[in-house]
Amino acid sequence: MLRSGKVGLRARHEDDIPILRTELYDDVVNAARSEGRPWRPITPGSKDSRLVVDDKEEGHVPFSVVELDGGTLVGTAVLWGIDTHNRTAHLGLGLLPSARGKGYGTDTVAALCHYGFVVRGLHRLQIETLSDNAAMLRSAERNGFVREGVLRSSAWVMGEFLDEVLLGVLAADWKPNAKHR
Repeated sequence: MLRSGKVGLRARHEDDIPILRTELYDDVVNAARSEGRPWRPITPGSKDSRLVVDDKEEGHVPFSVVELDGGTLVGTAVLWGIDTHNRTAHLGLGLLPSARGKGYGTDTVAALCHYGFVVRGLHRLQIETLSDNAAMLRSAERNGFVREGVLRSSAWVMGEFLDEVLLGVLAADWKPNAKHR
């Protein structure tokens, strides 16, 4: 398990899937804001790629996010679009509604940076998020990400186009936190 602050990133367990499905993906507004594709209902027990892990897929590494104190599932995190030639990747996360506003996002981004830079030896990590997602912007910037640009009207969300902010951090600029273990 990767640890940072109050959270740990671990492999997805089968019993995580119904919780993530109910708390994150069945919420139409939340799913529409976090996915780059239209919301659709997920049939219980389906092998939907957003939830079920394909251990053979090298370019997409999903984690379940848990509280270190007690092991309670608090969300999902992913390093995706991993490009081993250019040594880059994107990261994302989704916290359960009950886990928001507690600093878990900042700790999750820190753990993903540790995984990307230290474990995987990547050179650059990138985040794309909606311009009104203050929590993700704050979590990214607290971990050394720099705003690199705005993708104007690039995301179709619940009937309107929204801007996305592009953030990046290089391994040479990243300052590992003593909370990583």
